[in-house]
Amino acid sequence: MDITAPTGLRQTAIRIVGAFSALLAILAAGSSYAGDWPQILGPNRNGVAVDEHLVASFPAEGPAILWEHPVGEGFAGVAVADGMVIAFHRLENEEVVEAFDAQTGKSRWTRKYPATFSGGYSQDHGPRCVPLIDRGFVYLFGATGDLHCLNLKTGQERWSRAAGREFEAPDGFFGVGSTPIVEEDNLLVNVGGKKGSGIVAFRLADGKPVWQVSDEKASYSSPTATTVDGVRHVIFVTRLSAMSIDPASGKVRWQFPFGDRGPTVNAATPQVIDGHVFLSASYGIGAVYRKIGKTSADDVWANNETMSSQFSTSVPCEGLFYGVDGRVDIPPARLRCFDPRTGKVKWTKEGFPVANLIVADGKLVIVTDDGDLVLATPSPKSYSELARARIFRTTTRALPALSNGRLYVRDTGTLKCVDLRSAR
Repeated sequence: MDITAPTGLRQTAIRIVGAFSALLAILAAGSSYAGDWPQILGPNRNGVAVDEHLVASFPAEGPAILWEHPVGEGFAGVAVADGMVIAFHRLENEEVVEAFDAQTGKSRWTRKYPATFSGGYSQDHGPRCVPLIDRGFVYLFGATGDLHCLNLKTGQERWSRAAGREFEAPDGFFGVGSTPIVEEDNLLVNVGGKKGSGIVAFRLADGKPVWQVSDEKASYSSPTATTVDGVRHVIFVTRLSAMSIDPASGKVRWQFPFGDRGPTVNAATPQVIDGHVFLSASYGIGAVYRKIGKTSADDVWANNETMSSQFSTSVPCEGLFYGVDGRVDIPPARLRCFDPRTGKVKWTKEGFPVANLIVADGKLVIVTDDGDLVLATPSPKSYSELARARIFRTTTRALPALSNGRLYVRDTGTLKCVDLRSAR
């Protein structure tokens, strides 16, 4: 820059250079997080991966396994950020948090906590909640409601509290299963406790409660967050309701019944699309689609025919949803494509196992409950399978994670890193 230029021109040039530098900084910061899978269902809690380049077929022997590591009980998928994979599982009488190098599988650190959950509805007694990584810290929610905050790089504990016991939350059918969510400087948790502690906000810095609201019991559904018409909503599906919470104050913006008493569960994560919320559950509950307002969620349609998902979450792709309708304990299930705006089913693939889905690189990445990895083309016309391989021969219920072309998937014995990177 010519320092002899007129003052006005110099100031204009300085502003341009400053703006350009700021833009470069933003782009650099964004690229550093490209490919991360830091929480349940990925960056936006909707099962959609960004900036991925995946293969469209497998060799005869299946995709390469880059590394694998033994793990114990539990249905908690992993989280991936900053080159680290965080696994949460149970070995004997301990809940174990382990950090691995995402590329090599080399162990970085391990931390253990006493495990006491012994629910009678499942033979598996491990943690169900996916780890949550945010701003260099890992947040974990154990099977009996113990909350932990650890340093991502070192595993050093920042804080820990027995939230389930503290707020007198009753035991669920299958233990604690709702992964918390971070909003600003708080961790919002579906505790399901007594005396108005259904949902509690804990301060990230020290774990101290900031606010609590609702007498709703906990579900296995994890909350999601969205901004509609300038209003921030954190949407929870509890044991018997769906509700929007103001994350700053804990005020309930709106609430409506969703679920049923008896041996039923709400487990799928709410999905938001075009200012509407989509919910689904099995056990005769079905699906609802409502328009999100500041103080109400107005009904658009509701039925038990479009999608009744026992626990997996339908994922969006180009305005349509793909998901598995049906139950593990009453097979067969079916894979479906449907239009969330109308509830109209586009096609059904009968006899498809219950599965968890990811959308990436114009493909559906599907991990079935019985251990198959499937690649398919999302299309409103029909089911189109690209590739299939058996990666486990046991129940594979934990949510998969996709990061930089590597698919991280586990059963209750092994965590595997599967190579899905394309040659480009």
